Amino acid sequence: MRAVHVTQFGGPEVLEVREVPEPVAEAGEVIVAVAAADVMFLDARLRSGWGTEYFAVEPPYVPGGAIAGVVTEVAPDVDPSWIGKRVATATAASGIGGGLPIGGYAERAAAKARTLIEIPEPLTFAQAVALTHDGKTALAIFDRAAPQPGEWVLITAAGGGLGTLLIQFVRAAGAHVIAAARGSAKLQLAERLGADVVVDYSEPDWIDKTRAATGGSEVNIVLDGAGGALGAKATDVLADGGRFIGYGSAAGNFADLDRDALAARRIVALGLFDITGDDTDWHALAERAQSAVAAGEVEVVIGQTYPLDRATDAHTAIDDRTALGRTLLTN
Repeated sequence: MRAVHVTQFGGPEVLEVREVPEPVAEAGEVIVAVAAADVMFLDARLRSGWGTEYFAVEPPYVPGGAIAGVVTEVAPDVDPSWIGKRVATATAASGIGGGLPIGGYAERAAAKARTLIEIPEPLTFAQAVALTHDGKTALAIFDRAAPQPGEWVLITAAGGGLGTLLIQFVRAAGAHVIAAARGSAKLQLAERLGADVVVDYSEPDWIDKTRAATGGSEVNIVLDGAGGALGAKATDVLADGGRFIGYGSAAGNFADLDRDALAARRIVALGLFDITGDDTDWHALAERAQSAVAAGEVEVVIGQTYPLDRATDAHTAIDDRTALGRTLLTN
């Protein structure tokens, strides 16, 4: 079968399609014929050589931590009724809070039976795989932020997969959304999804525009998918007693916050791992996200889709910050 390999750390050009042996289902696993694989920002960062102190990847390896497709094989200890079902899942090696996002850019991939989410009939493989990481993560963030009707919520990296979902969840809760992103295409998308105000954070006065949007007051919640200096700057418009949740590093790294100063202002500042734990029911969150999309309550934004042999183009779009919503590979 064919699979994309990171042949060495570097730019998108280091991605190469190779012929490899078919995967075999180990205990507790299934094999999925991959119809669509998610391409994450993290995939591109790891390919560049970033983060090896957190993720023990070493070329050559097959990137990709989320897939959707049809189960073709199960291990002897797995319920055989899974065979033939449409599923979305993390790959066998992947997992929140541990594991490696690898194995997905392939024609077939292994997954743990316990992570399988059956895809309801209205959803496509593309929609389902786009929700595999972002759907449950967006709901975990949303639930912890708990926006109330009338509150102002600033969402950074609003044009990405998580940002586009959060815009919709927050608006449905009756809160006002200020969507911050880079470039007109992402801002127009955020506006279409229901953002009350959009600001381009590549402009030097974006914080002033954000404050002006609230009528001169400040925002109650920051949901930070950008990280870096952008995420740290967003705290300038956060009201005393507000909430900050940082979950992304689109600007290069997670936001470096002055936590003592925030604590003095009674601001609760949390990272992604602060809002998840062993008691998080990821399966329930995933099903809830799928149900919202199946009911037409939420739109999954898939901005660009490429065949497996164009993985280089997929990573280039992410590196260039031109990708909208989710980026996928298909077989």
